[in-house]
Amino acid sequence: MPIRTNIADRIGEIILDHPPVNALDSQGWNELAGHVERLGRDPEVRCVLIRAEGRGFCGGVDIKEMQAHPERIVALNRGNYLTFRAIRGCEVPVVTAVHNFVIGGGIGICGASDVVLAADNAYFSLPEVDRGAMGGASHLQRMFPLQKVRAAFFTGGRIPAAEAYRLGAVEAVHPAERLADEARAFAAIIASKSRRALVLAKEALNGIEPRDVDHGYRFEQGFTLEMYMHEDSQRSRDEFVATGTTAKF
Repeated sequence: MPIRTNIADRIGEIILDHPPVNALDSQGWNELAGHVERLGRDPEVRCVLIRAEGRGFCGGVDIKEMQAHPERIVALNRGNYLTFRAIRGCEVPVVTAVHNFVIGGGIGICGASDVVLAADNAYFSLPEVDRGAMGGASHLQRMFPLQKVRAAFFTGGRIPAAEAYRLGAVEAVHPAERLADEARAFAAIIASKSRRALVLAKEALNGIEPRDVDHGYRFEQGFTLEMYMHEDSQRSRDEFVATGTTAKF
């Protein structure tokens, strides 16, 4: 299964485990949204923890699916939107623990979360411009200053964990081998609180945010669809699938 879940000690854990790079297809993103909603509603759960196994946290969307089935872009867009909305709107706090690459949709997961913990080898990247896509800047902008986001978006560059910590985007940086244990320990602190208090606090904090990140992401996705319809976008996906690198427009 590409996504596993369990509940222990009032923590609902979601584990991405889809080799080789935890890139989810349109079905996977829609299923992930359902897992978040289900755990968030469970009266036994007081904190949701999202983490991953394997080489890195999340490689984003399955480019091979989009290359072979561009007509699935609507289902994929909806799955991404529903996942990030479910995380931000989850009844209880969501903690995300990331290692190595956090790309594309992985950024959306982090940007929608309440707290992000990172391994010392983690980095954040939005290579969408090179892959014929859009989306993710709304959530990256929830983590980083505006011009840092634009520099990363326009270049497809990486923001390492140490820089993310310096800018306040992640709560803590841990050695990769200790990340899962440290994340569970942090989530356990939250899970020790009253569920009702956490639900109210989450609702209040979401309500005082200066902008609606879900609306912003949906706006971005309109440009995703427009870009996917362009011939350069399909050429970029073909090149990525054929060689593992992305053609420049």
